[in-house]
Amino acid sequence: MVKTVVIGAGAMGLAAAYHALKAGHEVDVVEADRIAGGMAAHFDFDGLSIERFYHFVCKPDRPTFALLDELGIGDKMRWRPTSMGYWTDGALHDWGDPIALLRFPHLDLVSKIRYGAQAFLTTKRKSFDDLENVSAREWIEKGAGPKVYERMWRRLMELKFYEYADNVSAAWIATRVKRIGSSRRSMFQEELGYIEGGSETLVKALVAAIERLGGRIRLASPAEKVVTEGGRVTGVLAGGDFIAADAVISTVPTPYVSRLVPDFSDATKAAYDAIRNIGVVCVLHKLRKSVTPHFWVNVVDETMAIPGFIEFSNLRPVDATIVYVPYYMPTTQAKWSASDESFVNESFAYLKRVNPALTDADRIASTVGRLSHAQPLCEPGFAKRIPPIRTEIAGLQIADTCYYYPEDRGISEGARLAAEMAKAIGTDYEPRREPIFR
Repeated sequence: MVKTVVIGAGAMGLAAAYHALKAGHEVDVVEADRIAGGMAAHFDFDGLSIERFYHFVCKPDRPTFALLDELGIGDKMRWRPTSMGYWTDGALHDWGDPIALLRFPHLDLVSKIRYGAQAFLTTKRKSFDDLENVSAREWIEKGAGPKVYERMWRRLMELKFYEYADNVSAAWIATRVKRIGSSRRSMFQEELGYIEGGSETLVKALVAAIERLGGRIRLASPAEKVVTEGGRVTGVLAGGDFIAADAVISTVPTPYVSRLVPDFSDATKAAYDAIRNIGVVCVLHKLRKSVTPHFWVNVVDETMAIPGFIEFSNLRPVDATIVYVPYYMPTTQAKWSASDESFVNESFAYLKRVNPALTDADRIASTVGRLSHAQPLCEPGFAKRIPPIRTEIAGLQIADTCYYYPEDRGISEGARLAAEMAKAIGTDYEPRREPIFR
């Protein structure tokens, strides 16, 4: 038995605590927020319990299914046929299957063939090692052609990564293409999943399991310092209290690590500080009327400052139309400091352009969520820049969403890493971000 503190009560932190308790360790979880769940946490949105930030499940997400089964809620997984759309040049086009590609009017036949071939072959790849030092733009232009990048990708990349748009890892983009492309009922039908009741169902099950196994979750207790002595952890200062520990697992975003662990060497602090993040302003609308029949709509329009929107109610059935409109951007952008109201008004105006039948009377409620560290900036060569999970301080493991690389943020990779880190507590085994390349 090793006395363990887990920092962060997001899905990965809760899963790590659960696995550690199962292994017989004593566990305290400390969380800055007043509720557990992190990015998967729910809130009351005009009477509807829903995630602050959208989540969906794909068929390759095996660690998610294993965790659900272990918690006894595997029967809560639901699958639904979904579709994708493309808004460009003032029109909405179907997207995501061979017929839609052939009908798309803004690419020539050769470009369509190259686009389709690249997408299909990417879903069949076992490894993306050869793309690790290649940019997404280079990879797309080499495979699908410059016309495809210019027409289908450039605006999307610019509105998510801004000045970093040409410096994003091809391995990261290709892994996203594979994950979504592999979640299909057939070549002509995409199929995505959701947990009945939303992500809160998983969060509640993890919290209940932790408490049943004797773990303690301390909410509204922000971690202030990982305390060390003689090169190993001795505890965590959180919420003004010192919690003694022989092992610590931190799941907070890497930009906080240098301040959280002041005893790290300067070189180690620099490695964490070098990992850049993209923020998100996520607008959530509750409407009386559907915007489109699609779950996801990419927006490629020079007059619209969004890369797309997610009509979540076309995946998880709820009593109204629920639409997420995410504005990803580095927090250094001037627009980051704009008011919530301006984001609400602008995004709803865009939805009305896509569906002119929408009126102001159709908007029931709107709200805005913000995260300063929503998406790690995964540059070419990113894998070598991520510090080891097992740190130079004995007993201290650190991982956040950048350790999912080349996978994107998601509960599945968090569940996988959580089990791996829990297994390493009190042993000489060094966990690795093992590939993740498949």
